[in-house]
Amino acid sequence: MHEHIARAMYYFSVHLLFASIVGCAAWVLTSVRGASATTKYWIWAATVFNFVVPVGAGIDKLWAPHLAWAAPLGAIGGPVWDMTQGRTGLVLALTWITGAFTMLVRLISRLRRERREVQVPADRHDGTSSFVADGILVSFDSRHPAPAVGGVLYPRILLPTGIDRLLNRQELNAVLLHEVAHAKRRDNLIRLLYEVSLCALWFHPLIWLAGMRMALYRELSCDESVIQRAQGQALIRALAKLAVPEEMMFLQATASSYLSHRLARLAGSAQPAHRAASLLLTSLFAAVIVGGVFGTVAHTACCFVIRH
Repeated sequence: MHEHIARAMYYFSVHLLFASIVGCAAWVLTSVRGASATTKYWIWAATVFNFVVPVGAGIDKLWAPHLAWAAPLGAIGGPVWDMTQGRTGLVLALTWITGAFTMLVRLISRLRRERREVQVPADRHDGTSSFVADGILVSFDSRHPAPAVGGVLYPRILLPTGIDRLLNRQELNAVLLHEVAHAKRRDNLIRLLYEVSLCALWFHPLIWLAGMRMALYRELSCDESVIQRAQGQALIRALAKLAVPEEMMFLQATASSYLSHRLARLAGSAQPAHRAASLLLTSLFAAVIVGGVFGTVAHTACCFVIRH
């Protein structure tokens, strides 16, 4: 039993090592200007996926007879074996369980709160307070102080009552373009999957970094859909009006946190992202992902050792 636990911990450690290398590469690549925010968003989403899904494990199972060349990574294997023999492993396990449970409770609490906020009382379904925009249901509700997308599997746009009087038609259309982009891409579902991953890997700083980068590029990429319709300036005006305290309207927390980045991008709409740069960025990241998976397999397949 001890050997099985040591094997599992060794594999997990090697997997995290190469996933961390991929995460660092994602940070470097997405810092390069020129590529689209949408490309950078998906790079960070793939980085999180790479952390939580050990692709190398599937390769080990399927092609184990052909991976006899794999060699263990002694720098990790030795400490892991020693750790599982003493109390250190138990302490780490209890620490992880405590952290994961805390993060899970936090996530469940947020989901329940958002579910209550998204639910619309039956007497509000009168057909006059809602409409459809590009296939997405849009509802007005005084309980929502800022434009937002509610729902995970079946998203809908929630607008504060009176926003159509605060914004002119062009500005409201720009806001809707942004929110529709969120809804059609199922950003709430992607965010939920990320937060579930965060519950398991709460101890890893790169997972937290990935969440912040995803949040930034999630907003910037939706702004790109507005820029492509030549509505960038209208969205800037809308953001300014929604941020005025006298109007009792406030930006959604995640969006307002990156307001300066968004305004800079919207103001520079005359410089669109280059497809070549996005393609190059995607190709480089794909190569890094493949290299990370290969590196994991190279040090885990068909072997574990390091007993003293």
